[in-house]
Amino acid sequence: MIDVLVCVRAEDAVLEFLTLLSREARDEVVVVLADPEVTVSLPPGAGLAERLALFAPHLRPPEEPGTPWPTAGELAARIGAAAAGREAALWTHSPADNREARARLGRDTVRAASGLPVRHAVGHSPYLQVISDEDVPLAPELAEAKREFVNRHGQELLASGSPQYRIDTARVPASERFFRSEPAEADRLYALLASLGDDAAEVDDPWEFAASPYERARLDATLAWTGRHCPPGTAPLVEAGACEGALTRRLLAAGHQVYATEPNDRFGHRLTTALAGAENLRVSADGLKELADGSGPRGPHLLIEMLYYGQDPALLDRLPADLVLLALEPEALRTTVRPWLAHTPHWEVADETVLVPPRIEAVCGGRAYLTKRGSHGLALRRRTPPPAAVRAPR
Repeated sequence: MIDVLVCVRAEDAVLEFLTLLSREARDEVVVVLADPEVTVSLPPGAGLAERLALFAPHLRPPEEPGTPWPTAGELAARIGAAAAGREAALWTHSPADNREARARLGRDTVRAASGLPVRHAVGHSPYLQVISDEDVPLAPELAEAKREFVNRHGQELLASGSPQYRIDTARVPASERFFRSEPAEADRLYALLASLGDDAAEVDDPWEFAASPYERARLDATLAWTGRHCPPGTAPLVEAGACEGALTRRLLAAGHQVYATEPNDRFGHRLTTALAGAENLRVSADGLKELADGSGPRGPHLLIEMLYYGQDPALLDRLPADLVLLALEPEALRTTVRPWLAHTPHWEVADETVLVPPRIEAVCGGRAYLTKRGSHGLALRRRTPPPAAVRAPR
């Protein structure tokens, strides 16, 4: 039996998988690094100090250009070469690691595993609690070995300003935790943590709108709130960022006319496929900027949980709408929307409501849990400009 460890950088092997590297009386351990693209073989019977010394030459300053990312075929080939036809178990990063490169390699390793069992280090995941299958507290001498490795070889990483590569106390864990995954679970974990990027669209319903009690309550509350401001039949609604149509379905069922927009191709395809033939629905690939430039109809606009993507709130000033229903989690409202509202002359808050409070909820089939941060709604009405002053005749 051989263990094959796949990780991004040399320090990852020491900081997250030391219990694997230090086990005695094992067969060979082969470590496949992505950056740099090298493979390190740890011979059986070698002592820990000898094994760790093999990684030191491969530490790279984070400022150096990285190695090109391996394709699925290249990664599978490297894993196959490391196993060399022997029975093997794979170890790698968590697909839910908050560091994008580690999360991506964790997911890609599962895809390239060709049926081999895969275990993930829980890694760095401050927003998600992963349910582990194996927890291994470090003996004092192993904790010391980690510290000594970092202090001797990782000074540039200790001082790095990069959150992807900086080593700090939290990234030198005194207990190493591991869990197993199947491909579908790894894909879902990765999509969940990649929710502000295109990778989220690689799985259906990445935010689990259909299964989550929190999300169902949020969507139902949003529907009711929308109905109070825009009763069905009064005006068509422009729903920006409709995703796969979880809210759109509710709006149509309640009798609203909807112009739904979704710029992501995959989400847009699922939206149009799921709601093909629906009456009172038009779909476009417009984003917020296109709507602000006048590509959509005039009417109330719904911006529900979609201003997380770096859009400038000032775009709302140009929307062809006198009413905007905007919903976000409270902290995002505080940091992005309220400062803009304090200075824009175009809008006033007609209504503010708590749609749902925060909730800690299981995700990915119970493999992990996280805090859903709540959703607050702001109904914004466009201010009527004051009438132009009429100059009295002389």
